[in-house]
Amino acid sequence: MRYLPLFLDLQTRPVLVIGAGEVALRKLESLARAQAAVRIVAREVSAPVAELATAAGYPVAARDFEPSDLDGCWVVIAAAGSPELNEELAALCESRRLFLNVVDDTPRCSAIFPSIVDRDPVQIAISTAGASPTLARLVRAWIEDLLPGRLGALAQWLGSVRHRVAERFPEVRERQHFWDRFFAERPVGELLRSLGEEGFERQFAERLQRSTDTAVGQVALVGAGPGDAELITVRGLSLLRKADVVLYDNLVSEELLNRSRRDAERVYVGKRRGQPSTPQERINDLMAEFALAGNNVVRLKGGDPFIFARGGEELAHLLERAIPTVVVPGISAALGGASYAGIPLTHRTASQSVRFVTGHRASDRANLDWPELAKPEQTLVIYMGLPELEVLMQRLMDNGRAPTTPAALIDRATFPEQQVIVATIADLAEQVAAATVKGPTLIIVGEVVGYRAVP
Repeated sequence: MRYLPLFLDLQTRPVLVIGAGEVALRKLESLARAQAAVRIVAREVSAPVAELATAAGYPVAARDFEPSDLDGCWVVIAAAGSPELNEELAALCESRRLFLNVVDDTPRCSAIFPSIVDRDPVQIAISTAGASPTLARLVRAWIEDLLPGRLGALAQWLGSVRHRVAERFPEVRERQHFWDRFFAERPVGELLRSLGEEGFERQFAERLQRSTDTAVGQVALVGAGPGDAELITVRGLSLLRKADVVLYDNLVSEELLNRSRRDAERVYVGKRRGQPSTPQERINDLMAEFALAGNNVVRLKGGDPFIFARGGEELAHLLERAIPTVVVPGISAALGGASYAGIPLTHRTASQSVRFVTGHRASDRANLDWPELAKPEQTLVIYMGLPELEVLMQRLMDNGRAPTTPAALIDRATFPEQQVIVATIADLAEQVAAATVKGPTLIIVGEVVGYRAVP
């Protein structure tokens, strides 16, 4: 990112504004709300700027800019619309280490004004790094519609009791757990309605004194979906954002991981065939160790935790140790991959049932019930079948499935680079061998592949 978002305390600090037209007026209004000590330099001063300057007590110099005007400034705003002056100011401010905002000239800016959602003291700044101020305003409007009007009052109340929570729970993580549980029990809407009520303070004090806030943490087995970060459930995302520790798989995207708390500990425990992997026993132990230390743990698993993901083993391990555990289902690779590929898993004229199988088992051999899997009028979805693709397709044909049966291999399902290779079971392996396939892959066999429709 080119710009680091910061909130500056400019109260009583000198800010120079060069220019006094309509554009300068918008900047001056923001600076006035921030109580900055503004000085204005402009040969021509518009009536609205003159009125604002008089009301705020801002001195106005009705002349051209002079380098001495920069003396003592913290921030400089260039709103005169002169490319030559903007270039001069950029060089001067760089040499003096002053932050410069040049209206409609992003390359010369060392500081930019964001679009602001103001629920004082809650403030949200939106920026497109100068690429599109219009988009920034649209995003601000979307956020404005989502935020409750009394959010500022809630923030002020939280600030007033923050020291009491810190005294009760000296450790940062203990405080985070308290607030996570507090907001889980009292949704924001209810809190906003309760603020100022006589019994609210008493309820808060009682909640603060409960000893359960230092108890064992919990583990959430969360299905991350097949790849696209937008496919995680609302509940899964909520738990991810509250987690102290995230144990994540190979298929979890960086985009999704970035939605966890910045201070959350992230531990990679992925597995990939033929590569060094974290043993399942170690994953089980890590979940228990982190939870017993009082952490809220999210075990973030690709797809769904209970479909070829060993979630059942992990749940049993945790429950044996009396560790509070929740399971959040996820969109499986089969559902997500088929949908993104435009392939219906069932179709009233082609398939009334679906079978999910894995291309290898613990013994690393595809020891499956082939006569059942080869029956027509059903859809077969094979996970982790790429290494044995040719053998798998041949077994289907050997057990009676027609060589002309449509089949598809989906590579990197739901990721931006997803590719779909459509063939028959007789030639799918040959076509896949001729392509560049990174994996992981999903294989779909059945007449439903012939109904593929890509939006």
